[in-house]
Amino acid sequence: MRTAYSVVTVRAAEQELMARLPEGALMQRAAAGLAAACAELLGRVYGSRVVLLVGSGDNGGDALYAGARLARRGAGVAAVLLAPERAHAGGLAALRAAGGRVSADPPRDLSRADLVVDGIVGIGGRGGLRPEAARLARAAREAATVVAVDLPSGVDADTGEVPGDAVRADATVTFGAYKPGLLIDPARERAGALRLVDIGLRPPAAADAEALQHADVAELLPRPAAESDKYRRGVVGVVAGSARYPGAAVLAVAGALRGGAGAVRYVGPAADAVLARFPETLVHAGPPRKAGRVQAWVVGPGLGDESAALDDVLAADVPVLVDADGLRFLTPDRVRRRTAGTLLTPHAGEAAALLGRGREEVEAARLDSVRELAGRFGATVLLKGSTTLVADPDAGVPVRVNPTGTGWLATAGSGDVLSGLAGSLLAAGLAPRDAGSVGAYLHGLAGRHAAAPHGEPIAASEVAGALREAWANVLA
Repeated sequence: MRTAYSVVTVRAAEQELMARLPEGALMQRAAAGLAAACAELLGRVYGSRVVLLVGSGDNGGDALYAGARLARRGAGVAAVLLAPERAHAGGLAALRAAGGRVSADPPRDLSRADLVVDGIVGIGGRGGLRPEAARLARAAREAATVVAVDLPSGVDADTGEVPGDAVRADATVTFGAYKPGLLIDPARERAGALRLVDIGLRPPAAADAEALQHADVAELLPRPAAESDKYRRGVVGVVAGSARYPGAAVLAVAGALRGGAGAVRYVGPAADAVLARFPETLVHAGPPRKAGRVQAWVVGPGLGDESAALDDVLAADVPVLVDADGLRFLTPDRVRRRTAGTLLTPHAGEAAALLGRGREEVEAARLDSVRELAGRFGATVLLKGSTTLVADPDAGVPVRVNPTGTGWLATAGSGDVLSGLAGSLLAAGLAPRDAGSVGAYLHGLAGRHAAAPHGEPIAASEVAGALREAWANVLA
């Protein structure tokens, strides 16, 4: 599992470690890891041309010491000093001693570079880049491969927000621990490929964010035992679809059938369409409270303006997933009154409506938005998007960040598949946070498989069909 820590936590860990090490040892560890990563990207260090964009402070020092190591291996290294009077003195001396130089003509050096190292601003930076730094960052992007030191300059390390101009890196070499901004959009897309360098850091506090990996998901996936029957495996109820949107019911049921539950009960007006596609579905005309035994409910996809079914489902003493149209009728009080777990799955527009703000505000501050929603409703919230986030109402629990998404999932009905899948995992016994994050992980993998090998356009029904391959990929 990738765990990410706030700047305050990382700083505390650095101070504790530096107190036990010789002066400068921690920076040398970071510089060694950075130089090794740069060498791998270059392929051939000798004769290559490297430009360092150097700000003040330790971030610039890391870049300068790494540049010295590359210069000793035969690279031509030039440092562009954005604040010459505040450049790291030791790093600058090391670079010059190794044969590197301070650039007298930054545009010319950048135009000839094979690799540019972004050491402008460190994890403590706030706000976007200043105009001169932004101009250099754009020139670097147009000229060469860009490697960011710890995180792309100009992004917020704690939140993933990008408040102004920022570096867009091809790769980011981060030290000691991941930072939330490296995992969460809009900053994540500017970080490129991530590489974590172990410098001996041991964060003293809980992580702020975490991203599941294959082994974590495999451990959480429900598996039937020898004595299992369909009821022990869990029955999920799906309340979805309408005369206008019968396909939403079909897609939600498709996701639920692929989610590991023993059976799926469908309640709604699209029973004929559901049975035509999935004859194993148990159908009922409703209301939900009379449909039979379930271990979890999914309500909302394609529901339209019908809210009576939502009342029924929220009154049930089993976990409930609310999506799409079901979210329009929610209030914090209605959710907080529930005794069983609740999982809300809005996209940015739906989250904005629940929070009473603009969609662009939610998309710019995804981490803060999902935390606020979870706290306000007292529920687990899965915020869909380019990086899907899952937040627990307990503020001390790390936000889960899904790493498997693909832009091809931005297609009509894809969220309905995810709702059915996550609801089925709820019925199989997973807690809302686990059901949401495992569901998002499998859903993202399925999107990748459906779009492979060349990233072809996909439909939501293809995502549902690829869920079996996603499971197999995790369990392999």
